[in-house]
Amino acid sequence: MVALYIAIAFTLGLLVRFIGLPPLVGYLAAGFALNAYGAADADLLQHVAEIGVLLLLFSVGLKLRFKSLARAEVLGGSVLHMAIVVAVITALGYVFAGSELQTAAVIALALSFSSTVVAAKVLEEKRELRAFHGRVAIGILIVQDLLAVAFLSAAAGQSPSPWAFGLLLLPFARGVIQKLLDVSGHDELLVLYGLLLALVIGGAGFHYLGLSPELGALVLGAMLAEHPRSKELSDSLWGLKEVFLVGFFLQIGMAGIPTLETFGYALLLLLLLPLKWVLFFVVLLVFRLRARTAFLAGLSLATFSEFGLIVAHVAANNGWLSNDWLVLMAVAVAISFAIAAPINRIAHEIYDRYTSNLCRFESSKRHPDDEPISLGSASLLIMGMGRVGTGAYDFLRGRQQRVVGLDSDPGKVEHHRMAGRRVLYADAEDPGFWQNIKLDGIEAVLLAMPDLEANKIAVTQLRKRGYRGHISATGVFPEHITAVIEAGADVAYNYYDEAGVGFAEHVWEALDKAPYQHSN
Repeated sequence: MVALYIAIAFTLGLLVRFIGLPPLVGYLAAGFALNAYGAADADLLQHVAEIGVLLLLFSVGLKLRFKSLARAEVLGGSVLHMAIVVAVITALGYVFAGSELQTAAVIALALSFSSTVVAAKVLEEKRELRAFHGRVAIGILIVQDLLAVAFLSAAAGQSPSPWAFGLLLLPFARGVIQKLLDVSGHDELLVLYGLLLALVIGGAGFHYLGLSPELGALVLGAMLAEHPRSKELSDSLWGLKEVFLVGFFLQIGMAGIPTLETFGYALLLLLLLPLKWVLFFVVLLVFRLRARTAFLAGLSLATFSEFGLIVAHVAANNGWLSNDWLVLMAVAVAISFAIAAPINRIAHEIYDRYTSNLCRFESSKRHPDDEPISLGSASLLIMGMGRVGTGAYDFLRGRQQRVVGLDSDPGKVEHHRMAGRRVLYADAEDPGFWQNIKLDGIEAVLLAMPDLEANKIAVTQLRKRGYRGHISATGVFPEHITAVIEAGADVAYNYYDEAGVGFAEHVWEALDKAPYQHSN
């Protein structure tokens, strides 16, 4: 039976991927097919689904950055949007659809979430995860995920054990938890450590204490969010999380077989998606974001969510919703993904077509992150403040040059500022950045970003904006050097070759200063 689950899930996931849709749509369809075939909802599938959800929430915890979540447009925007959506849909369901108030409220809550999977995937494909609108969208999604965990914890309905108060001591164990991550290496021990935290300490541990396992997984992930290796841990668990989540979507699909009536109601629910986008657009404009930022962020959030399915599944298990509602939600989520993915790929073209109409709604006072970027009196610009960029910055500053650095990692920017370097946040792959930057007085640009595509985009945009100064770039392979030169850079260097030259120069200087000693 497990072999059948895997075969059908893979086949339908691959088919929908070929037509440009997220494989998740295929997994839900596979669940419907298995139900029609008469396959049993095995206990094994239940355990696989639970593991997938716990790993998903652990991964959310690893991404928590409380400073970024505390921003007004993220925290205020997500809570305000969700409150309005829940209130409106609850009222509509209660008054016009004749649903019970509790049922209407649970359905409204499930429909208020936006898909983390679709938004992250689309933004990643367009290389806009670090763009301002991408960071706003991901921040809103994380706040929504936290609210979903709060619901799941409340829905568990368990009385906490007296030992649960011992969790107040958990922050004191943070040092030990982080130290174990340091010594876990980079291979299978790292993956096992992530599973230990998410499933054993977070999931089973919190469940034993009468608390939500989902909350436990999230809390344990959050304890490592600020650790330098949190992204590495998240990446190492990514494949496992995705595989186990297949079990969850199969389980949802196996809750029932959709009928023509189900699809009809699902299409009615889809009419809410344009309203969700309009509301996101208006709410983000209230927080003084540009029309472009509000449009792109709102469009990436105009979906129903896999977290909505989790909420609906828990509600169905508690008897608050019937399985028919769960099947309806699954169909609506799948179709919303099918609509959102292609529309988001042409989001910039849509915005360009209606720019003049949308910009009329902008506030005259802009959000600080949407203001034009001034490089001050600097004459040299370094893009990419990793080891290569930092070395170049320190070298040039030591020779009394006016230099400024840019980097797309907010944590790295903060670190450089604390070290006394003038470094600003910017992402070369964000089209909005090139509209805002002022290049007056810049004589040379040094591109030290590790990503070839980012360097090519930077060269292309600089030349497109009419910049005629000197552009130097770095690369790892000969084809990288060729690519950036063809894009318009004046010179490009293989920094592995340059590192060897620098190393030899240091040795030569040391030999020149040290007296020669002959050993007998």
